Amino acid sequence: MTHTVDSTNTDSAPRSAPQGDEVEAIDSELDASARITKKPGGGADARRATTNDVVVARTDVEWLGRYLLGTWADVRIGARALTAKPEMQRIEGQSLEEHRERVFGQLKLLVENGQVHRAFPESIGGADDHGGNIAGFEELVLADPSLQIKSGVQWGLFGAAVLHLGTDYHHQTFLPAIMSLDVPGAFAMTETGHGSDVAAIGTTATYDEDAHEFVIHTPFRGAWKDYLGNAAVHGTAAVLFAQLITKNVNHGVHAFYVPLRDAVTGEFLPGVGGEDDGLKGGLNGIDNGRLHFDHVRIPRENLLNRYGDVAEDGTYSSPIASPGRRFFTMLGTLVQGRVSLDGASTAAAKVALTIAITYGNERRQFTAGSDTDEEVLLDYQLHQKRLMPKLATTYAASFAHEQLLTKFDQVFSGEADSDDDRQDLETLAAALKPLSTWHALETLQEAREACGGAGFLAENRLVGLRADLDIYATFEGDNHVLLQLVAKRLLSDYSRRFANADFGVLARYVVEQAADKTMNGSGLRSLAQTVADFGSTARSVGQLRDASAQRQLLTDRVETMVGEVAAKLRPAAKLSKKGAADLFNLHQSEIIEAARAHAELLQWEAFTEAVDGPTGQASGMDDGTRVVLTWLRDLFGLGLVEKHLAWYLMNGRLSPSRARAVGLYTERLSARLRPHAQDLVSAFGYGPEHVRAAIATGAERERQTEAREYYRAARAAGTLPAPEKKPARTR
Repeated sequence: MTHTVDSTNTDSAPRSAPQGDEVEAIDSELDASARITKKPGGGADARRATTNDVVVARTDVEWLGRYLLGTWADVRIGARALTAKPEMQRIEGQSLEEHRERVFGQLKLLVENGQVHRAFPESIGGADDHGGNIAGFEELVLADPSLQIKSGVQWGLFGAAVLHLGTDYHHQTFLPAIMSLDVPGAFAMTETGHGSDVAAIGTTATYDEDAHEFVIHTPFRGAWKDYLGNAAVHGTAAVLFAQLITKNVNHGVHAFYVPLRDAVTGEFLPGVGGEDDGLKGGLNGIDNGRLHFDHVRIPRENLLNRYGDVAEDGTYSSPIASPGRRFFTMLGTLVQGRVSLDGASTAAAKVALTIAITYGNERRQFTAGSDTDEEVLLDYQLHQKRLMPKLATTYAASFAHEQLLTKFDQVFSGEADSDDDRQDLETLAAALKPLSTWHALETLQEAREACGGAGFLAENRLVGLRADLDIYATFEGDNHVLLQLVAKRLLSDYSRRFANADFGVLARYVVEQAADKTMNGSGLRSLAQTVADFGSTARSVGQLRDASAQRQLLTDRVETMVGEVAAKLRPAAKLSKKGAADLFNLHQSEIIEAARAHAELLQWEAFTEAVDGPTGQASGMDDGTRVVLTWLRDLFGLGLVEKHLAWYLMNGRLSPSRARAVGLYTERLSARLRPHAQDLVSAFGYGPEHVRAAIATGAERERQTEAREYYRAARAAGTLPAPEKKPARTR
C-alpha cells in the first residue's frame, strides 16, 4: 500500500523551473539509477512497478514494515500491542510521586503479561530467549521511557546480574522473587566519585574469616552508590559492586547480593542509608537515589561467584587468572544494557520523524507559489534537508541494530560464544550505542523545531521524549568513553597486523603508504577529479552513487585515521607510564573521531547489506522499494561524506569539484525522497496509539482543509475584502 500525502508531487521529485544544468544532470543520474535490465521470460512479475525499463520508485509499506520488524517480529508486535494499552502509557503532567507510583504499578502489569521473563532460564519460568527479550523490552519506550528504563533496572540489570554473574544457588534462591517483583532491586555500580571508571570504585567488601561474612562499607562520601534506579523508594535489595578484599589482598571489583530495606515497613536495614536524587531532567517515573553502607554484613554465599569465589577460610579462586581479563569478562556479561539503549533510541527517532513528517505533510505556510494556496512545509527544500537525512540515518541505525541484536543473541544463547565473539559484541555495542543515542537527541530536537510551536507542546511528546532520552548518552557508559574503547580495539587489531612482521613487510607497508599519499595528494586516485570527467557533474555523481565508491570513501577514512593515530602512539611503548598517558591524551580527540568513523561505516554496511545483500535480495523486496531504499542509503552514505568533507578535501580523496557535487546530490536525493517520506515513516509500524501526538492524527489536515474551503467559498461569493496592494499581473 502507498500512503497518500498532502502534496501534488506523488511520483517524482519536485523539479525547479527553470532547472540549472547541474540539477538536470543530477536528476538524469537519479533516473539512470532506477533503470533495470529486462529479464528474459520474466513476465509480469519480473517487470512489476516498471515503465519502459525504468522502475517507478514506490514503497511497499506493508512489506517494508514486516522487513523492519526483523528476526523477532512476533515479539515486537506483541510488545507494541502491550504499549498500546492506556494503562501502560505515560500521563503528562503527573507529579514526581504520582509518576513513580504509576510506573511501579506498570511493572506489575509486565509481570502479569510475562513479557519480562523471556531471557531467564526455562528451569525457573523463563524462555532462554535473549534476543527476543531485548526486542520486546526496547519497544517499551513507546509507552514511557521511564517504564522502559525502570523495567530494565529490575530485570535487565538487577536480575541479569544475578543470572550472569551468579551460579545455580543464586538462580534458585534469588531469581524467582526478582522475576515476580516480590523483590524490587537496584543495580549498585555507579558511585558519586566514579561513573565510567568502574575499576576504581571505592566501596569495599572485606571477608571476615571467623564469621564467614563479607563486610560492605563505603569509606568516604565519593564512594556512595549514586543515580540508582529503584534505590530511592522501591528497592528492597541490590546487586552491589565492590572491591573484594580477603586475606588483605584486593582482588578487584566483584558483585554481591545485598538486602537494603525491610519488605514490610520499607525502612532501611541496619547500617544501610540513602537519599532520594529527587527531580531530574527526565525519566522522573524512576526513583533514582543514593546508597551508603556502614559495615553491613552479608553471608559469604551472597557473593555472585561465577567468575571469582572465596572459600570459608578466605582463599580466593577464579577460573580466570588475569585480574584485568576477569574484570572485563564480568562487565561484558552486562552488555545488554547498551544493546537495548541502541534499539530504544532508534525507536524514539522513528517516533519523532513520524510526528514531524506527518505534520510537515499537512501544515501549510506562506503563499510562495500561489496567490491563494499556502505551501506544504515538506515541499520546502530546507524542510527536506532538515528531515530527510535524519530519516536516512534512522534507517541505517535500525538495520545496524538488527545486526547487533542478532550478534547478542548468538553470544548469549551459546551459538557463538567464544572470547572473540564476546569481544566483537562488546565492541559493536560500544560503537553503535553512542551513534544511536546522539542521533535520537538530534532528531528529537530537529523534529521539535520543524514542528514550530506545536512541537513544544507536551501533548505532542517531542519535548518529553527529548528530556527522557537525554541521559541515554551517558548511562551504560558515557558515549565518548565507549568510543574510546572502540578505538583501543581498532588500534589493537591494527598493531596485531604487524606484531610478527619482518623488516621487509614493514618496508613494503611504508612504501605503499607513501605511494598512497602521493596519489591522493596529486588527485590521481580514482575518486578524485580526473581529466575525463572534469567539469561534468553527471559523471561525478554517477560514480559517487555507486556503492563500491561510497564504501571506498568511508573505509579509506577509517583506515587512514587509525593508521595515523597508531603511528603517533607508537613511541608510547618506550615511554614511562606518565609519558604514555600524556601521549594518549594528546591524541584523544583523534582516537575518538576514528572510532566514530568506524561506527558510521558499520551503519552504512548494515544498510547496504539490508538493501543489496543476501537478506535483502531473498526477502521479496520489489524493484520500486529497492530504488527508494537505495536512494535513502545513498543519502546516508554521501551525507557522511558531506559531513566530513573537510577531511576528504585535505587528504586529497576528493577534488573541490567533486566535493561540490556531493552537496548537490544530497539535496536532490532529499527532494527525490520527499514524496516517499510518509510511506517510509508509515513502515515503522507505529499507530496513533503508539505515537500519541495530536499533530500527527490528521487534525492539522482538517484545520488546513477548513481554512482553504472557507477562503475558496468566500472568493466564489465575492465576500473577501480587497487587498490594499493588488497582486502583480502574471504574464
